[in-house]
Amino acid sequence: MGKIKTHSATAKRFSLTKGGKVKLSHKNRRHKLGIKTTKRKRALRKSGILSNSFAPVVKTLLGKN
Repeated sequence: MGKIKTHSATAKRFSLTKGGKVKLSHKNRRHKLGIKTTKRKRALRKSGILSNSFAPVVKTLLGKN
């Protein structure tokens, strides 16, 4: 059986931590930044962790499952 290819769009948006959690960068940081508050933009800078319900799907698409 052949190798499973990595889903390119998923690889651009998500990465895995050393502990196996799925790390993501937040959306809504590209344009229309004048409308958003400074507090909101500052919070969006930080990376987030994907919830446990979606993590297995993303790991499968990344070929890490």
